[in-house]
Amino acid sequence: MSKTQNTGQYDLEERTFLFARKVRAFAKTLPRTLANIEDGRQLIRASGSVGANYIEANESLSKKDFVMRIKICRKEAKESRYWLKLVHTAAESSVEKERLSLIQESTELMKIFGAILQKSE
Repeated sequence: MSKTQNTGQYDLEERTFLFARKVRAFAKTLPRTLANIEDGRQLIRASGSVGANYIEANESLSKKDFVMRIKICRKEAKESRYWLKLVHTAAESSVEKERLSLIQESTELMKIFGAILQKSE
């Protein structure tokens, strides 16, 4: 692998890590309603799974395993977006702004993993 590819992998690994961290910080700011608690748990799981599966993809033993892990990354990014759309921010502007930013990031991650899949298959 070339140095550029390693840097790209590291950057995406870091980006997925930061996404999961930002989601966790965001979840702490949500109003504590029953729905937000349940949706927040799902959101935290999905957001962490994006990066964890990307690490697994980079350690995969076969192309088939790599493709499967990248598909899971894309699926978990899409699921994160779903939970972000569901949580209620009580119209607090700073919390709502962060929610929209995280929705944008999950969408971008979905597109990145989709592009990786197209190149891999």
